[in-house]
Amino acid sequence: MAENDSSQEKTEEATPRRREQSREKGQVARSKELGTSAVLMAAAVGFAMTGPSIAKALYNIMEMLFTLDRTQIFDTNALFLIWPVIGQQLAFPMLSFIAILTLMAFLGNIVLGGITFSTKAFMPKTDKMNPINGFKRMFGVQALVELTKGIAKFSVVALSAYFLLSYYFNDILALSRDHLPGNVYHALDLLIWMFIILCSSTIIIVVIDVPFQIWNHNKQLKMTKQEIKDEYKDTEGKPEVKGKVRQMQREMAQRRMMGEVPNADVIVVNPDHYAVAVKYDAMKATAPFVLAKGVDEVAFKIREIAREHEIAIVSAPPLARAIYHTTKIDQEIPEGLFTAVAQVLAYVFQLRQFQKHGGKRPNPIPSEQPIPDELKH
Repeated sequence: MAENDSSQEKTEEATPRRREQSREKGQVARSKELGTSAVLMAAAVGFAMTGPSIAKALYNIMEMLFTLDRTQIFDTNALFLIWPVIGQQLAFPMLSFIAILTLMAFLGNIVLGGITFSTKAFMPKTDKMNPINGFKRMFGVQALVELTKGIAKFSVVALSAYFLLSYYFNDILALSRDHLPGNVYHALDLLIWMFIILCSSTIIIVVIDVPFQIWNHNKQLKMTKQEIKDEYKDTEGKPEVKGKVRQMQREMAQRRMMGEVPNADVIVVNPDHYAVAVKYDAMKATAPFVLAKGVDEVAFKIREIAREHEIAIVSAPPLARAIYHTTKIDQEIPEGLFTAVAQVLAYVFQLRQFQKHGGKRPNPIPSEQPIPDELKH
């Protein structure tokens, strides 16, 4: 029982198929803190880049609004005529600022996890509608983690703000003694630097949150040993099915091999257990090669086909075993067997000439062929 329980623990790393299925469901590692920090940093950088232009535009607008002549004061349409000028002054810097924010908001949310789109994520889930499951999520480990992150973010930002205000306190008070427009530019300069430093403090949370989200996502994807076995069966097939497929593949390969036997020059046999079909074709190979081979029933079938097509069958037990164990189908025989095979082929070619034209019958091949010890079986 204990062994069975341990096998159900999610101790195994997720398989590529499990990760792919999770991604199809829209479940990837995400860090909201990374997206938030990216937007804040983009706002700070964008503010630093477009701040002077915005300040200059605001100054021009204020100057325009506070320097009205008598005609403009009593003209009810004067204010409406000023709006196009205001839009023209603020349009480019504000649009640039918004473009930077939009770009970083997009990049910050795809850096971790990439771009995913899943219709399954939009489908309603009954377990999320269950109040009991809702309470479990509210008081679960994930909720505790989010609460801890919230407190940590507040603490980091609050401490950063406190130190910034303490450091720039005298500079902030000195703004009241400055004159326009110098105090405006000075205030913007202070605001930009304080904003950049304050936003940079969120990087501390990101550095902690991103590895945690990756670890937590991998933990949720972990599988039991049984799940891995089931997935293997589903993707690779059940053992009995795979065995049947392999058997069919062997049968097909054997039929192809048997179809090549009639093209052989000679069948070297054991004489009962082994049979090897050998051919020499100088146009295809530099040495004799094997067309078919087999033992027992397959060897019997090779001999049977050879008799039907009047292919010479030569009994050379050591050579038959050596070729069978050292040479694959459509592969040239090893160099160490060249002499022995040459003797067999020479005998076969002489026998064909004798059968066609008569004359002196060729001498039988020697009972012992020259086979190196390392090739004997």
